Amino acid sequence: MQLSNSEEQLMQHLWKLEKAFMKDLLDQYPDPKPATTTVATLLKRIIDKNFISYNEIGNARQYFPLVKKTDYFSKHVNGLIKNFFNNSASQFASFFTTETNLSKNELEELQKIIDQQLQKKKK
Repeated sequence: MQLSNSEEQLMQHLWKLEKAFMKDLLDQYPDPKPATTTVATLLKRIIDKNFISYNEIGNARQYFPLVKKTDYFSKHVNGLIKNFFNNSASQFASFFTTETNLSKNELEELQKIIDQQLQKKKK
């Protein structure tokens, strides 16, 4: 299941806060802040998609994510690789490293990460 851009933005705030009331979520937005009714609508849609839930505390709802941020973005990256790079991680890596203007330090850091993963696979 996918989130719209506005739903994803709200999820970003909730992932950051881990648990939040409506006021906490509104405080995360830059000015001009969205209307409370807009955020309430987004929350309902995200609840319906089973990305978040809530606990009732008095008259208020404390929202929390049901889906981990890493799981959500992992699914997106895998979909991107499948749909745009013929399911080839090496084609994706080639595109990513040549088209994103990575610095020498960033490329070296990526190489370290790959080398670490290779070591883990050898064990």
